[in-house]
Amino acid sequence: MKSIVRFMSSTAGRVLRVVAGIGVIAWAFTALGGRDATIVALIGGIPILTGLLDICVLGPVTGQALKGRTVRAAHD
Repeated sequence: MKSIVRFMSSTAGRVLRVVAGIGVIAWAFTALGGRDATIVALIGGIPILTGLLDICVLGPVTGQALKGRTVRAAHD
């Protein structure tokens, strides 16, 4: 699990989260529509925000830091 946190804190992991969030939002508005699309789009915004803000919510679950910069510094 710690290797997943390390990857998600890396630049590639952050980009992956942003792209996945955009994909979820695009899917929500093209396939769902209405109130359901809005709810799913808000959920899709979470990985975008965490990627842009350099936060890894899995970090504290595994005993690591919340901030990606701190996780990266611990593994360098």
